[in-house]
Amino acid sequence: MKKKLVGALSGAALLLALTGCSSDDSNDKLDAWAKTVCDQASAQTKKINDANTAITKVDKNGKPADVKAADSAAFQQISEAYKSLADIVSKAGPPPTDNGEVQHKDTVAQLNQASAAYASVKTKVDGLDTSDQGKFADGLTAASTEADAANKTAETALNTLRKGDVGKAMADQPGCKTGASPSAT
Repeated sequence: MKKKLVGALSGAALLLALTGCSSDDSNDKLDAWAKTVCDQASAQTKKINDANTAITKVDKNGKPADVKAADSAAFQQISEAYKSLADIVSKAGPPPTDNGEVQHKDTVAQLNQASAAYASVKTKVDGLDTSDQGKFADGLTAASTEADAANKTAETALNTLRKGDVGKAMADQPGCKTGASPSAT
């Protein structure tokens, strides 16, 4: 159960781990846009990675209250990181590409949805009864399923953001390369 939860979160930590071919395009405006986003986004990606790591460090057979506290804190941190990422992309404005307006609008909306989804998971975890091991385990399983859905929303945002020239420009930015691999296994 805990592995499934960590697996779902590990994918989320790859939000800005953009890979692909380097762009030979000398579009200075697009490169400047990508730099603005990536320079600020790397701190949020680190927060997501750190939250994933915190979840893995909790003994899965440990006290339910400890598991609950660690998961709740991690989901809060992930929710806040996605909200910050949405704000970063929003403030950067649309990328200077043909489809930039749509790509911008969709990415911001999806990042905000991921943030709200992780906040909902946190609320569910906060409401779990730790006095009954069975009910607690069932509640964690349900939270894991919801976290997986939140992760899929975040992945959709990633895929939207890294389409075409925007993705190529971001892949060239050091801020989108750092912290790419989550510590969780």
